[in-house]
Amino acid sequence: MPSMSSRPSGTLSRIAAERTDLSTEDLDLLGRLIEEWSIVADLGLSDLVLWLPTWNAAGLVAVAQVRPTTAPTSVADDVIGSFVPRGRHPQLDQAVAYGRPVVVRDIQRPEVPGGAEAYPISRAGRVIGVLARHAATIPRVAGRLEEIYLGSADDLFAMIVEGRFPVIGEDDDAGQAPRVGDGVIRLDADGVVEYASPNAINAMRRMGLARDIVGTSLAQVSVRMSHRPGPVDAGLSAIAGGRAPGVVDVENQSAIVVFRGIPLIRRSARIGALIFCRDVTDLRRRERALISKDATIREIHHRVKNNLQTVAAMLRLQARRASTEEAREALAEAELRVAAIATVHESLSADTGERVDFDEIVDRIIALVRDLAPAYASRVPRLHREGSWGSLPADLATPMAMAVSELLHNAVQHADPELVRVLLERGEGGALHLEVRDNGSGLPADFSLDQAGLGLSIVASLVTGDLHGTWKIDGHDGTTVTVDVPETG
Repeated sequence: MPSMSSRPSGTLSRIAAERTDLSTEDLDLLGRLIEEWSIVADLGLSDLVLWLPTWNAAGLVAVAQVRPTTAPTSVADDVIGSFVPRGRHPQLDQAVAYGRPVVVRDIQRPEVPGGAEAYPISRAGRVIGVLARHAATIPRVAGRLEEIYLGSADDLFAMIVEGRFPVIGEDDDAGQAPRVGDGVIRLDADGVVEYASPNAINAMRRMGLARDIVGTSLAQVSVRMSHRPGPVDAGLSAIAGGRAPGVVDVENQSAIVVFRGIPLIRRSARIGALIFCRDVTDLRRRERALISKDATIREIHHRVKNNLQTVAAMLRLQARRASTEEAREALAEAELRVAAIATVHESLSADTGERVDFDEIVDRIIALVRDLAPAYASRVPRLHREGSWGSLPADLATPMAMAVSELLHNAVQHADPELVRVLLERGEGGALHLEVRDNGSGLPADFSLDQAGLGLSIVASLVTGDLHGTWKIDGHDGTTVTVDVPETG
């Protein structure tokens, strides 16, 4: 089911801007109609084409087209963008000129369209478009279902001409609102069921309805069958009774059925309603299972984060009691490593899914290094981030966060810099480029990677082993460590 956004489609906007003088408000109305007209096409067993009068009144241009899912198409070609001059299709010209529908019906079967029909769409007293209906061939003997479909389509066409359809402001769930083929219930003006399609009957049966639904008040039946946890939805009775448009769930222990109601109005009088219904029991249960799973995962990350933060706090307390400088530095390093992992879990506990905002994680690690620097460095340098990586998969963010924290710690502890910069860049194909650059004392003349300390050893293991990336270190004009990693998620 299309969404209820009022923005016109790109094709409609483009053609209208080039060939018509319609206003933004006109296009909004036409856009809403296009989003909802698949219902009309399916009920009418017809192809629909939307034509707009050109700015110079020379003819009409086609801007949208829809085919029914309930009948064979009768307009095989794509006509969008086609222009027809005045006089070629008299029914279209008459609908524009007089603002009245032009229909072709057999007196013996008045509910069955006998050819192409035209329905004007008006706004502010002006015809802004014409809806052309091209009906599929209907068998001479049609069943009750086809009769209900065609009669309901005529009601909706009349509402389009009167400007009552689509319903402005209706709240619609684009992914789950039922379609014509899911199940149709026709109500009379009092909300009593006149007809229910086989699919609609099956949906109500699954909810536990044992009696024949025809002749009953759908609102009363729905409220009685609904046992949804929490307060009763105030809109259920109004929508199921045909008094208000909208989408609502009818739920009990057996099943969940979603209703979409469209009141039918002719000349300001309510003549009945259409209720489309769909059994969404399995879909809703899967959704709830996913929600429960997401909540469980977030809770796990939250608890891991809390535990890691507790460990970091204990390490901080132990560092204060340490009797030697070497022990205090070692405990401070361990605290930073634990806190870096906790930062990733904190981000995962706040978001659904398995991706995190890595820029925010780097900023938090910078703050951690700044706070812990007095425990192991002679001064606290200026630290800041440049560039952005955006979101990363959690299995990539955790080792990268560890690498950033180790490189920052090394720079602050050993280089005595005034400034440390963390540069984040993305390369081709989403590859990640990291630079940690300081303006400190640089590397010793006899520096060798074979003699690297624990911090660089951890970086090397994470980058080359876990992330299948590369890294290098340059000791000229300070120290720059460069890491390149292919993004795997």
